[in-house]
Amino acid sequence: MPDSVEENLQRVLKGLPLDADEAEICDFTLEEQNEALESQGIQPSVDPKYKPILCETVMYIVACVILNEHDEVLMMQEAKKSCSGKWYLPAGHMEKGENITTACEREVLEETGMKIECTTLLMVETARGNWMRFVLTGKVVGGNLKTPAEADKESLQAKWVKNVNELDLRASDITHLIDRARVYYAAKKSSEPGWIQDQLPALRAYSKQLLRLVVIIKKKATNRVHILLSERTSWHLPVCEIHPTKSLHSTLRRFMVELFGAEVPAHRPYGLLSVEYDPSTDKDGLCLTLLVAFRSPLEEVPIIGKCVWHETTKDLGDHLLQRVASRNASFPLHVIR
Repeated sequence: MPDSVEENLQRVLKGLPLDADEAEICDFTLEEQNEALESQGIQPSVDPKYKPILCETVMYIVACVILNEHDEVLMMQEAKKSCSGKWYLPAGHMEKGENITTACEREVLEETGMKIECTTLLMVETARGNWMRFVLTGKVVGGNLKTPAEADKESLQAKWVKNVNELDLRASDITHLIDRARVYYAAKKSSEPGWIQDQLPALRAYSKQLLRLVVIIKKKATNRVHILLSERTSWHLPVCEIHPTKSLHSTLRRFMVELFGAEVPAHRPYGLLSVEYDPSTDKDGLCLTLLVAFRSPLEEVPIIGKCVWHETTKDLGDHLLQRVASRNASFPLHVIR
């Protein structure tokens, strides 16, 4: 494996952004996806010049699960007319120019009165390619719980809650987020092995919404791990543009067919390794890096795209296998639709 690619992969595994030269490489653009559909007699459903623009063509949401020493969850009571009086996690739309972490810390302060410092991403949820919710956790560093006397348009009040099911919730879609946070904190407290290290979204600007793949496979003859590299331009991990009107699973499926053919063997996505986003340059694109593994050996998986298999170093290969072996060694990607 070229040294530069292995270095980039190590950066991805640590949640660090790639160099600027790597930021806009794309092996399967929306234009090329449209051409592939047209060749099958299917009318494309998206403008190939689609551009992600926050609050116009894309919607990014942040939600925060904060637990205290009593295993209580920080909750807020809604002020909006449509759900006034109901309870929910501190959450809301990201605003122009905000990165994911600062948006999360702002929402918690506005809706609960508590100042927090985000410590790690917990999961990412998507509904089609143009709606994403980034779920984080963190620690309280100041502030005071908002009281009913301090009610405003952001919320009516906030409180610590042991059992959120006893509340009149705005929606039940947050219960699995709270469950995930509790499992994470319990594992951290007991030093349970196999968990991904605390990691926040990395700052890297993108003009498109991209899905980067870390595809691994074992070679039967040597029992060594190999990783898929694209040689379309320079050596790099394969990247495709996320389709804004299709589910992320659909984007992945189409890209895998592009790389391996219609009869692509059984494979499985194992979760996200990193999230990169930085709107400071007025770009609202992002990059999600997804870990994917084949069940079949390398000898049984032909490549039709402009890619090659490269053998990793043993240490790197063992690390990737450990990521696959533990369901907690990556960030869950919850595809709603």
